[in-house]
Amino acid sequence: MAFDPATLKYDAHGLIPAIAQDTASGEVLMLAFMNAEAVARTLSTGRVTYWSRSRRAFWVKGETSGHVQRLVEMRIDCDHDCLLLMVAQEGPACHTNRRTCFYTALRGGEEVELMRPEA
Repeated sequence: MAFDPATLKYDAHGLIPAIAQDTASGEVLMLAFMNAEAVARTLSTGRVTYWSRSRRAFWVKGETSGHVQRLVEMRIDCDHDCLLLMVAQEGPACHTNRRTCFYTALRGGEEVELMRPEA
């Protein structure tokens, strides 16, 4: 039986958090949101498609930057209210041109930048 994205638990805005993790390195790359249509598009095309809350529109990761995320596997958490996207990432994942969006750490009560943007 085919998976139905409607079986996921979306928030009041029809969104579900989606964590992107690089399959090669295991590195957590980013967190974004998807609606049922974005989930369906991702599964049908293999190109990760998110829902932009600020633009209120779909965005295919890498469509403008060339930093594509290709879906390797989609995993669903135990409560069906969060997704883990195992992806093959081409180039930086973050819009700041860093490998990951998680490039800042809190150390000793201070924010520390862990990586610079890629050239």
